[in-house]
Amino acid sequence: MNISTRDLVADDSACPVDQVILGSSLLLLILGWVMVASASSEIAARTYGNPFWYATRHFIYIFSGFIAGTAALMLPIKVWQRSSWILLLLSFFLLVIVLVPGLGREVNGAVRWIPLGIFNLQGSEFVKLFALVFFAAYLVNPNNAVNDNFVSFLKPLAIISLLLVLLLVQPDFGASVVIITAVIGVLFFSGAPLRFFAPTVLAGSVIVVLLVVMKPYRFARLLTFTDPWKHQFDGGYQLTQALIAFGRGEWFGLGLGNSVQKLFFLPEAHTDFLFSIIAEELGVVGGFVILICFALLVIQAFLLGKRAYQIDQPFHGGLATGIGILIGAQALINLGVNLGLLPTKGLTLPLMSYGGNSLIVSCLLVALLLRIDMEVKYQAKVTSTRRRRDARN
Repeated sequence: MNISTRDLVADDSACPVDQVILGSSLLLLILGWVMVASASSEIAARTYGNPFWYATRHFIYIFSGFIAGTAALMLPIKVWQRSSWILLLLSFFLLVIVLVPGLGREVNGAVRWIPLGIFNLQGSEFVKLFALVFFAAYLVNPNNAVNDNFVSFLKPLAIISLLLVLLLVQPDFGASVVIITAVIGVLFFSGAPLRFFAPTVLAGSVIVVLLVVMKPYRFARLLTFTDPWKHQFDGGYQLTQALIAFGRGEWFGLGLGNSVQKLFFLPEAHTDFLFSIIAEELGVVGGFVILICFALLVIQAFLLGKRAYQIDQPFHGGLATGIGILIGAQALINLGVNLGLLPTKGLTLPLMSYGGNSLIVSCLLVALLLRIDMEVKYQAKVTSTRRRRDARN
């Protein structure tokens, strides 16, 4: 059933926007902007002569995310489903073009950005969303049933693997891990037999180990992670400075704007290690608020996916579940890195860290959840009304 925006607007009393998803997302966006302004003030003042340079650009990114999210909110989910192959081809295009000499921009040894004047496009951020849409659409196609045999189960994974190879060439190991986690999660919730997962997970684990061992810098990161204080002035510097920030913050923090680690001690304080500054300035209590917001957002996405599956909207269900896993996995990895529970990896904190591409994609993910929720509620009401009418007749 193709549900138009007009139908939803006409029936908005029955389809209010999900307050948990919207509220937790807005709180994360607002807190993220405040903390980016605080964490980046010193480096912005030194680099650009304006302590609010990063904060201003971050606000522009948030506004751009709102525009993109509003457009996605007005778009029926069926349009995304029908465009899945186009989005897959666009994903390949974005990952290939960045590798063309002279087009891709290299930063810290990675070629992930395409310069577009005032904005650098990071294709891998959008590929996370596009790959998820393609995979969810692929699974609902009757011709692609993954329950029949192991070969059918492997076909979509083979397609996604091609994207992962291009991501690893950049290299973008973090995005690869997030995408494959979301894909495996959607496969699991779509009802694929459990016996298919064991060999897949085993093969994936072997590949991950080989990727780590074959690249000296990855192996060095892993060794440093096991004992960062032994390497606190070289490979473990960033992690030890992040842990110092947590120690300074204690329960209630040093107060907003009073971080010491942001004074050029902790690299990437406003991007990958923003949570460390949050813990230093707002303490364990502030960090716990962030965790609660992410937990609410992810749990609500899973519940939404369950409701969609129950009313026979498998694409809606797969997409909602995948978005929940995508946001949850990326947040979990970022928080794990900040806390020293995972090896250092360049992944931003969704909805919070500085970065235009990540913010825009995060807003798109939230908007898709809100649209799915509206359509699921509308469909549930239509189904209930039809059943009552049939019962009376």
